[in-house]
Amino acid sequence: MNKVFDKLKPVFEAIAANKYISAIRDGFIACMPIIIFSSIFMMVAYVPNAWGFYWPDNVTNTLMVAYKYSMGLLALFVAGTTAKNLTDSKNLELPKTNQINPVAVIVASEISFVILSILPLKTGVDLTYMGTQGLICAYIVGLIVPNIYYVCIKNNVTIKLPAQVPGNIAQSFKDLIPMGLSVTAFWLFGVGFKAATGTVLPRWIIQVLSPLFQASDSYLGLALIAGAMAFFWFCGVQGPSIVQPAVVPIMIANTAANLQQYQAGQHVSHVLAMNTMDYVMNFGGTGATFVVAFIMLFAARSAQLKAVGKAAFVPCTFGVNEPVLFGMPIIMNPMLFIPFLATPIVNVCLFKFFVSVLGMNSMMYTMPWTVPGPIGILISTGFAPLAFVFVLLTLVLDVAIYFPFIRVYDSTLLAEEKAKEEVIEDDDATHVLPETAPSAHGEAYFKQNEVDVLVLCAGGGTSGILANALNKLSKERGLKLSAAARAYGQDMDLIKDMNMVILAPQMESMKGNLKKITDKYGVKLVTTTGRQYIELTNNGDMALDFVESNL
Repeated sequence: MNKVFDKLKPVFEAIAANKYISAIRDGFIACMPIIIFSSIFMMVAYVPNAWGFYWPDNVTNTLMVAYKYSMGLLALFVAGTTAKNLTDSKNLELPKTNQINPVAVIVASEISFVILSILPLKTGVDLTYMGTQGLICAYIVGLIVPNIYYVCIKNNVTIKLPAQVPGNIAQSFKDLIPMGLSVTAFWLFGVGFKAATGTVLPRWIIQVLSPLFQASDSYLGLALIAGAMAFFWFCGVQGPSIVQPAVVPIMIANTAANLQQYQAGQHVSHVLAMNTMDYVMNFGGTGATFVVAFIMLFAARSAQLKAVGKAAFVPCTFGVNEPVLFGMPIIMNPMLFIPFLATPIVNVCLFKFFVSVLGMNSMMYTMPWTVPGPIGILISTGFAPLAFVFVLLTLVLDVAIYFPFIRVYDSTLLAEEKAKEEVIEDDDATHVLPETAPSAHGEAYFKQNEVDVLVLCAGGGTSGILANALNKLSKERGLKLSAAARAYGQDMDLIKDMNMVILAPQMESMKGNLKKITDKYGVKLVTTTGRQYIELTNNGDMALDFVESNL
């Protein structure tokens, strides 16, 4: 099995590292604060309904203003952030003296998207497709406009002014032709498309893909999505980075539709909503590993799994399951392949049953992915009574699926540990273990030199643990070392101000893309193995040694 996965891994890594897929993923990540911020107002307005309390209409309408003018314009913002992230990739292929202006690309993309998406009315305009239903169109615009700019800048199809003209004015004229070409191209396309189809592009896309939206809500569609994420992760490639860009438009549109159903007093029926992936499929992380750390903590007999359980149960509670994935390990471990693949599928199919058959409300609010799964499920469903039953049943089923496989794996490790102990006892008379030399943490170096480190992982979870460990040690010992943590694709402009970037193993597929950026700014890029990375997050001294030795 491992030989097969080794052959498949480069293919999956190439998909995950594709600059267009990366731009979509990173563009969406950049807009996550909008989704979470707007959901706060939505929950204040409607969560009290679960206990029979209803705000007056004027209060509800006032609360929803922040939601409508943030989430309601989400696609507009995503068009700009997607274009910006693709522009950053394109600029790596251009000379430093002849770069694409990211701000101009953002503006051109948003203008182009508005032209394609607004429906004129007799009095005013319809902004329906500026929000969640326009996401796919936003991605298309955000991927095309940077390419128009790239062709123009690379081939010097720009207006050049004399060297005496100030730089900001010269840049405005340099952007004029590519912006004009971008906006004109989408304007002409929009006019022609509407004449041919009688509607605007975003609405047409929704109509054409409606069978896909419906299929994604079926048992088979949900199982494929949940299973694909687990399968890719098992092969060593961060699963959501491949799957999420394809299904995010569906999940966001379904979440908005669910809220509309709830507001209308209807059954909230769409299963594949935003937090369905975070809290049901990935209950405690990809592979639904919420219960795994607790099984190891309370039932493991081998020293290895006991240690992993102690280190992993807190992160796993908050959806950060890399300590389990790399510490057990689960990745590329055939003994745990079946439960890792099956558990998320069982969870989401059970959720589908509760929603479609038992009539439980699906998820209508969007919470941060780090909220513990049991709590997130309750809140996102508006505290539906059946949600409490679903959470308890999910915990029982997940334990039932994982426990037999963990028990067998634990027994194997225990036998190996006992065998090693016997060898040590037999050889104790002839072998003298060397004394462990005290570790030199290079503190003198960090007291004399300012060092800035950026840690990048998939979601900002484990990178935050490692950065916090370094910052805590630096503060305690008076070092000039500071560390920051980000999700890959978030605030990548920070890289130019860093001395070192540490890439978490779950983002190994992005190493090639990241190296282009670090090389551009002369920043040291360091990668880690799975077990090494988890050790670094739990040992500040070791992390300090790691940074010093790699500088």
